[in-house]
Amino acid sequence: MGVSARGGKRAERTPLAAMPWTWVGLAATCVTLASGCAVGPAETVRRPTVSLRVQGSPPDAAVIIDEEAVGQLDFVAAHGVALPVGVHHVTVKASGYFPWDREVEAKEGAGPIRLEIALTPVPD
Repeated sequence: MGVSARGGKRAERTPLAAMPWTWVGLAATCVTLASGCAVGPAETVRRPTVSLRVQGSPPDAAVIIDEEAVGQLDFVAAHGVALPVGVHHVTVKASGYFPWDREVEAKEGAGPIRLEIALTPVPD
């Protein structure tokens, strides 16, 4: 307990992180409701995704989606990529080959996007 400016005792404040999760959840819900948002802290917003499936060569080519490297072509071919709904730029490149670029649109409710990639060697 601390001492207030008036000389009386006051309770120490408990840091938010030290509160039991139920109190933290309740506090977050109150803040959320006060801000006018209907989503509570335990709820998550699930954004739809579309599967991107690729095949091609060379297997060690780098796959880049929206300027973010996602892995080598053989890895991405084996596992696929979950794309959020919207337009995405796909680049595949490897040393000694011309880069491959496509714009794809992931549409909610649509089936997987399938790309066949064959990089063209740079002539000597």
